Amino acid sequence: MSLTRRDFARRSAITGAGVALVGSVGAFATAPGALAAQDAETMGDDAEAGDAAERPGGGVGYGPLLPDPEGILALPAGFSYRVLTYSGKTKLESGETTPSNHDGTAAFPGPRGTTLLVNNHELKGPRANWDHPVPLTKGLVYDPAASGGCTVVEVRPGGQVAEWVGIAGTSTNCAGGSTPWGTWLTCEENSDRAGQNGMTKDHGYVFEVDPRDRRANRNPKPLKFFGRYDHEAVVIDPKRGHAYLTEDDDEPNGLFFRWVPPKGFTYGRGKFRTLADDAGVLQAPKCYDSGGRYVDDLSRATKIGTVYGVDWVDVPDRDAKTVAVRKQFDEGEVTRARKLEGMWWGDGGAYIVSSYARDESPVQHDGQVWFYDPKRRTLTLKVLLGVNPDPSEDGAFDGPDNITVSPYGGIVLAEDGEGISHLFGATDSGRTYPIARNDLNVGTEEEPEYSEFAGVTFSPDGKTLYANIQKPGILLAITGPWKRQKRG
Repeated sequence: MSLTRRDFARRSAITGAGVALVGSVGAFATAPGALAAQDAETMGDDAEAGDAAERPGGGVGYGPLLPDPEGILALPAGFSYRVLTYSGKTKLESGETTPSNHDGTAAFPGPRGTTLLVNNHELKGPRANWDHPVPLTKGLVYDPAASGGCTVVEVRPGGQVAEWVGIAGTSTNCAGGSTPWGTWLTCEENSDRAGQNGMTKDHGYVFEVDPRDRRANRNPKPLKFFGRYDHEAVVIDPKRGHAYLTEDDDEPNGLFFRWVPPKGFTYGRGKFRTLADDAGVLQAPKCYDSGGRYVDDLSRATKIGTVYGVDWVDVPDRDAKTVAVRKQFDEGEVTRARKLEGMWWGDGGAYIVSSYARDESPVQHDGQVWFYDPKRRTLTLKVLLGVNPDPSEDGAFDGPDNITVSPYGGIVLAEDGEGISHLFGATDSGRTYPIARNDLNVGTEEEPEYSEFAGVTFSPDGKTLYANIQKPGILLAITGPWKRQKRG
C-alpha cells in the first residue's frame, strides 16, 4: 500500500509540522561541539552552539587528536592502532601482495574466537592499470579482465593475521553491506558493458561473499535482480526482507532503491543464488513533504529533523539494457540525491549518506545523513553539514561516506571530502566529535593530499574499530577506552 501525499499530509498535521515524526532516533549536528535542534530547544532561545561545552556533563568524544610519530593516524590520548594489511607490503596466503584501494568493510565472528573482515578493493578498469589488483584466484573470478574484488582478513585471538581472496574479477568494489545471515554483499560502482574499457562481461552488479565458507564463493554469480547501475551500498531489513541500495551518480542525480523479494522467499546462506535475474521488484522513491508537496531532490532539506513521506515507484528495466536506470524516470516521478554513499542498518531502519551536493543539486551542502523508517515509510534528516569553506583546516567535517552504528551510541562516519580526512562520531542528541585523523600524506610537502577513510566498522564484541585508509590501501584496527557517549 502506497503512502499517498494526502495520507502523509494528514498524518503530519496530526503529529506536528513535519518534525514530530522523527521517532526515537535523535537528530545529529554538523561540526565539533555543535548542537542539534533538540539541544537548542532544551537550552532555550538564547542558547549558542558553544554553550554546549559549558553544560555539566556536556563533554562528548575522547578529547583532542594527538599527532602520530609514525605519520599514519592521529588518535586521542589512550588510543592506539595496529596495521593489519598494507597494500604492496603485506601478503595473502597465496604469497601475492595485498591489493590496493581499500574501501567498504564489515566484521563477522569467525571460528575459534577469530574475527573475519571482508574488505572491498575499489579498483576500476583493466588490471594493467594497477600495481596491486585483486589476484585472479582460480574458481573465484567473475571477469578476468577486471581488477577489483574482495579479500577476507582473519584476525586471530593471538593477533596473527591471514588474508585470502573472496572474489576477483569485479570492478570498482566500493561499499556494500552485511546480511543478517553473516555474509557480505559487495557492490560494483561501475556499469561498464562487455567490450567497454577492456571488460569481457557486463558490470554494475551486486555479488555475495561468504567469509566463513570459501567453497560458497566459487563461480561468482551477479545478483541481477538488484539492478545494474553504479552501486554503492546495500542493507537488508531483517524483519521485512526488503533490501535498500544506493547509487552514486549524477547527470541526473542518483537514486536509492528498495528491492522487494518474491512472495515466499526465505533468506539464508546461498539463497540469493537460487533467484531468477528478474526476481522480486526493484523500486525508486518518490518523496513528499509535510504539506503533501512532491520533493524532487533530498538536498532541498535545509533543517535537521525534516521528515519526508516516501512512496515507491517500480523501475521499468532494472538491467538497463538501453537506458541507465536513473534515466528511466521522467521529471516529477522520483526523488534524487547526489553522491548517495554509505548505508547501515540500525535502530529499526536504514541510515543513508549523501556525501555532498554542488551545482548538480538544488541546494549545496557538504553532507547529509538520512534515516529511513520502513514502518512509517518516512525519511528523516539526521545530519546536515554546511559547505566547508576551508577543508585544509582541521576542525569542521565534510564529505561523509561510509557509516556504521556505534555500540557506544550514535553513529561513526568516514570522511571522503576535500583536504583533511577524519573518522568522526555523532551522538544521539546531536554533537559531533573527532575519533581519528589521517596523517599519511600521499601528495607532496608543497601540495599535501590525504586519502579518504572508508570501511568503518566495529568488531563483533565492540572493542575494536576497524577502518581503511583507501590509498595506498591500509586496514587499521583501533582500540582504546571506548565509552558510552552522553546525550548531554
